[in-house]
Amino acid sequence: MSVPYPPPPSYPALSYELFPPRSTSAEVGLWKTIRALEDTRPDFVSVTYGASGSNRDTAVGLLERLLDETTLKPLAHLTCVGNSLAYLSELVDELISRGVRGILALRGDQPQDRSLPEGDLQFASELVELIRRVERSRTAHLCAGKVAVGVAAYTTRHPESPSFEHDIEVLLAKQAAGADFAITQVFFAPTHYSRLLRTARRAGVDIPIIPGVIPFTSVRRLERLSELAGIDIDTQLRERLMNAGNDAQRRRIGIQATVDLAHAALDDGAPGIHIYTFNEHAAALDVLDRLDLSRPPAPGLSQSA
Repeated sequence: MSVPYPPPPSYPALSYELFPPRSTSAEVGLWKTIRALEDTRPDFVSVTYGASGSNRDTAVGLLERLLDETTLKPLAHLTCVGNSLAYLSELVDELISRGVRGILALRGDQPQDRSLPEGDLQFASELVELIRRVERSRTAHLCAGKVAVGVAAYTTRHPESPSFEHDIEVLLAKQAAGADFAITQVFFAPTHYSRLLRTARRAGVDIPIIPGVIPFTSVRRLERLSELAGIDIDTQLRERLMNAGNDAQRRRIGIQATVDLAHAALDDGAPGIHIYTFNEHAAALDVLDRLDLSRPPAPGLSQSA
């Protein structure tokens, strides 16, 4: 009689978002953040990419340093707006050649002045398909493995979408094109994530949908994100932050609100948490400390160590 093996322990996924530095001083600060976040043993860190490759060199340079100088696994953002098919194919091939094994496929936003060319691809699902085509041409180099492809998901209606239901159809199309997982844009209410998850599952979306959260410590940042994402800010949270007696109290209020939002998402079945850091580690680590996520043991340590 065979003895069944016990299932491996399950841990919520943990990841962070970083963006390439714009100056030497910003680079110094970013690497302090990277080293601090590395100690938490995240599953991956995402690296943003400017519209039409405006920061290609710094983005690729950061990806290389993460691969060469850290234990972190980078997820490279890639946008298709304003880019040609040839350019995108070349860049995906370059990323694979440099050792990147995760790509977040995004449409990207056209600047308000419409200064970018139209580009050959109109939708993120087409970019997912392109990544898979390049991947198939590099199967031998990947040792028969694959590239993990992520996409964006929206807990409320995308600003350019006719409806929330249409956004679900778009997410389903991204899955059909070959996406492995999705990360949500910023949201402010627990019900936003639970509705997305419930509606997406009913529609046939079965890939993991990871909630993306930000430390709610800056009113100005919340207002800016609300404007960019086209979502209503939590007015009660905004007033609590505005009426805080000092910065320390404002920070405590914001961190706790973020932790509450993340806990609610995990209780709803979220597979993990993605933290938008804005290249600052202190608030992200405060959120993580209070969230108290169970993490796998460090490499080389047994479960009982």
